[in-house]
Amino acid sequence: MLRSTYLVAVPVVLGLYPWFCASAQVEGLQFVEETSTHFPLPNPTEYTNQLTIGDIDGDGDLDIIFANGGNFSSQGPIQTQRVYINNGSGVFTDESAARLNFSGWCRGVELGDIDNDGDLDLIFAQDFNKLPHLFTNDGAGFFTDVTATQLPDITLSSSRAQFGDVDNDGDLDIYITSGSTNRFGCGQYRLYLNDGAGFFTDETVGRLPLGNVCNNMDCIFGDIDGDFDLDVKTASTGSNNSRLYRNDGTGVFSLVTDIPPDSSCYSYDFGDINGDGDLDLLGINAGAGTTELLLDNDGTGAFTNISGQISPNSSLDDNDSKFFDYDNDGDLDLIIARLGSGGERIYNNDGNGNFTQVSGLITVIGDSSLDIMVADLTGNGKLDIVTAQGESGNFENRIYINNGPADTIPPNIVRTEQLKDTGDTVGPYVVRTVIYDQVTSDRGFFDHGVTLNYSVGAGPAREVPMTWSGNSLWRGEIPGQPQGGTITYFVTALDSADNLGAGKDLFFTVVVILGDLDGDGVVGVKDLLILLGSWGPCADCNNCPADFDGDCTVGVKDLLILLGNWG
Repeated sequence: MLRSTYLVAVPVVLGLYPWFCASAQVEGLQFVEETSTHFPLPNPTEYTNQLTIGDIDGDGDLDIIFANGGNFSSQGPIQTQRVYINNGSGVFTDESAARLNFSGWCRGVELGDIDNDGDLDLIFAQDFNKLPHLFTNDGAGFFTDVTATQLPDITLSSSRAQFGDVDNDGDLDIYITSGSTNRFGCGQYRLYLNDGAGFFTDETVGRLPLGNVCNNMDCIFGDIDGDFDLDVKTASTGSNNSRLYRNDGTGVFSLVTDIPPDSSCYSYDFGDINGDGDLDLLGINAGAGTTELLLDNDGTGAFTNISGQISPNSSLDDNDSKFFDYDNDGDLDLIIARLGSGGERIYNNDGNGNFTQVSGLITVIGDSSLDIMVADLTGNGKLDIVTAQGESGNFENRIYINNGPADTIPPNIVRTEQLKDTGDTVGPYVVRTVIYDQVTSDRGFFDHGVTLNYSVGAGPAREVPMTWSGNSLWRGEIPGQPQGGTITYFVTALDSADNLGAGKDLFFTVVVILGDLDGDGVVGVKDLLILLGSWGPCADCNNCPADFDGDCTVGVKDLLILLGNWG
């Protein structure tokens, strides 16, 4: 296996032809570096801090966006932000100029539908006291800069921005980190709320704990306590700067103080490592003297340090990670992005959250990976790997093609919100669900559709699409229904390999509330006015809603019934 490793490393260093990849496959590597045949040439040698993956042009395959800008702590030259368009088989074209045409000093990039028009919009987090930049998508993958009109005019020194519906109103808000003159300074992290049309207001005061946090490196949403809202974890270098914040359900966050101390982390990743239905947490160390931090969640958001379950857990300079099921055995394995020699490291999960490093799975390249993502980029159901390169080395972003098993395991509908019986006939009835799949990212898994299925009584089955709310959380709305109906509902989800997962049936009833004539679930002034307007004999005894006692007359008895249910 050492000979195989040497062979696949040579063409990267010397720029030789990709016939070495065939040798690597024969030798048994599962993830083969094939940048020269899948990425545009010449490969831009830019300081790439992060990447994100998504179908930006609506053609059914996954494209890539790279966030560029250096240097490590001092402002380097302005750099182009890259948009790579997939041809469907994992061969990418650089269409940055035509689709984005933006240069900056960007540390982070994320995709999300900010205006609920069905396509993926875009935010870049900039360092060195610059404005974040917000772009809307025209649906075909061409972006318009709307920073000046739709984002607060606040310069920040940010490492990351994340989209998530923090207040359960059906649109994506923004959480963004900040330093002072650069990301290594101390600054107030911010929360921007969406008005539903993609226009954001700074609502930091009153929603986030106030006070500067230093050395910002990462932030990630995740429902840590199973209450269907988005909590947030931040990463910092230096002691006592990483934070965990709990959401009260309305988008107001409080500091969690009982989490085990971190080891000075560059990034965090959520994933259910032991199959118990909650999000565990991995923190990637920030250099010499630190190791990876692995925390087991008890389901309530209380974490226990189980870092000893990573073997070996060495003090190396790592930058990022992703959980993914590389062997298709139903549990989340782990890949860690390495800075410098040794290449990326892959660990096998035994199903209980015990991780053991496995060699000989991936081409070993001694470059400086600052970010890593896993997704099916070739359309064959297999999870490929992309790394973002910066800080040192030759700064060439890379792609590793998976020659192993395809994903055959359906998404897991972990839990779906149980709605209570209601008298509200107006609706909508909001349903949230948590879904895990065989790969993690800041945007959860790459779905081919999440659907809320429902029926009323013995009526026909109906479907409404669910929208992504952040990390592993999706949201859907059942329209209002008449009183007396029992609604059966469940969630289905397709992953990128078109494996179909289905959740269990749940039920609620739209109960009859005598006196609720306007169907809003509350007996009040409007209902009283409707009753008084119907006072006297009913014109049609079979259609006289205010005749509660059934005597074909709206009178004093009906008024007393209404008043008895007031409120």
